[in-house]
Amino acid sequence: DLIVHVRDITHPETILQKATVLSVLKNLNLPSRLLDSMVEVHNKVDLIERYKPTEENALAISALRGHGLEELKEEIEKKILIATGKKILTVNVNLQGPQLSWLYKEATVQEVEVMPEDGTARVKVIIGNSAFGRYKSLFPN
Repeated sequence: DLIVHVRDITHPETILQKATVLSVLKNLNLPSRLLDSMVEVHNKVDLIERYKPTEENALAISALRGHGLEELKEEIEKKILIATGKKILTVNVNLQGPQLSWLYKEATVQEVEVMPEDGTARVKVIIGNSAFGRYKSLFPN
């Protein structure tokens, strides 16, 4: 669904390495949407003082120091959701009913916050449009 190209930005041949990787990917006859949505990651920015990527849409990270990893995670999540046609939703479910079990089977449950006072839960899920449509028809409330 997504290509993440991680480069050692401190390597003396980093530009040539990028060109080689892009050439190989193009020769694999991958769908153009996959190449167009590729995430470009510049790693080891902690070794270059005040590093700023000059390439459009490149993310600067330091895997060692943890710098930029949250932004990278958000970008990957955003691109995967676009590529797969899914979305992240929070739905309220009655814990006495079958909704939570259904969501575990048909979606990706990320988080469940139980409200014991009223027997419900807020459930954060990753779900496709068709599955969400089925959910709404099965559980209209």
